[in-house]
Amino acid sequence: MTRRDFIGSAAVTASAAALLEPLAAQEDRRLRLAIIGTGERGALDWGRPVAQDFRDVVRLVGLCDINSSRAAAARQLIGTDAPVFTDFEQMIRQARPDAVLITTVDATHWRYNTRAMELGVDVISEKPLCTDEAQCQAILDTQKRTGRKVTVTFNARHAADAMKVKQLMMEKAVGDVLSVDFHEYLNTSHGADYFRRWHHLKENSGTLLCHKASHHFDLANWWLDSRPLEVSAWGELKFYGRNHAFRGTHCRTCPCREKCDFYWDVMKNPDYKALYVNCEAEDGYLRDACVWREDTNIYDVMSVRVRYENGAILTYTSNTYLPYEGQSVSFNGTKGRLDAQTFGGGGFVQNEMRLTRSLGKSEVVDIAPPGTGSHGGEDASIQDSVFRGLGRPDPLQLHADLRAGAFSSMIGVAAYRSIERGGTPVKISELIAL
Repeated sequence: MTRRDFIGSAAVTASAAALLEPLAAQEDRRLRLAIIGTGERGALDWGRPVAQDFRDVVRLVGLCDINSSRAAAARQLIGTDAPVFTDFEQMIRQARPDAVLITTVDATHWRYNTRAMELGVDVISEKPLCTDEAQCQAILDTQKRTGRKVTVTFNARHAADAMKVKQLMMEKAVGDVLSVDFHEYLNTSHGADYFRRWHHLKENSGTLLCHKASHHFDLANWWLDSRPLEVSAWGELKFYGRNHAFRGTHCRTCPCREKCDFYWDVMKNPDYKALYVNCEAEDGYLRDACVWREDTNIYDVMSVRVRYENGAILTYTSNTYLPYEGQSVSFNGTKGRLDAQTFGGGGFVQNEMRLTRSLGKSEVVDIAPPGTGSHGGEDASIQDSVFRGLGRPDPLQLHADLRAGAFSSMIGVAAYRSIERGGTPVKISELIAL
């Protein structure tokens, strides 16, 4: 090789190395993410889109579940080569994640939250953050001691109508808000599904006041930009569970399937079949369990009042057996009223946001159409915020931190504590110390 050939060859090699170096650096900068809890939420709503749409910024390095069959099934559905584990601490030690996504049964969130922080790992937690006051205090204390970052994934903030409400609240469109009326309508499909799953036991979910309503309490806290102080609540189990003449163990084997209006065929969903039906032998969990089980101990009728630091009062109701699905939220302010209604079913549809000025006109507010994908595009939006949003402007304060997660969960906890005490008001400051 001549000197000229050698120099030319070296230059080409150096140029190629220079081109490849940024790619290698980018690879090294990717967030190393592990997932604990590989059911539908962890595998399908988070794991699959992370692997497909965020692989340039996130690398899945571990999947963990107490059911090894489910973890293996999730690995295949996600389409990742990440190793699977049944031991959380082993996953943290071997996979060395930067952050762990917690999508387990609600009552176990705190355990993985605190242990991850103690092991030097940041936390991305599904709602609710916790299901009782002791769990909440443990998370708060551990975060203070370790300094780790905790993000709570309130995807409901990312709905187009929710963001529009936040904008109008920041603009003081109705003046100072004096009260909020928030009504959640769950139908005989969505509402009933909570009573088929592990949520039907209070010791798992903290009731739907923690699991489901933590979304709504977070929205109210976020919209009002104020701290909840005191909670009064009433709740009963009036429709599901023991309130029926017949029951079975689960739909597939039920002798009453021909006459039960709530029969549901899990086998029609191939993802559910892979994650649940094919994994039953390992832990006995039935995804199509009977909604009439007599051990159900959560509420299907709920009414809550929350008093805020800024003087506003929230009145919240939720019913889980209605003929239509959606919600109605109204803000009563010193300068007007804002009504946001989105619900429908059985040929009845209401979808409108209306701003009515005091001593003025009433007008329909334009909002962006829902996005595509799970939860009307909310999941894609929050995933983009979590994985790409670092350092970006956040004018609507969409990012939910540990404090937001604690307050939303503690309204739910205070609510069921109030129910246990016959509706007696419960102060959040009596339950936790921030």
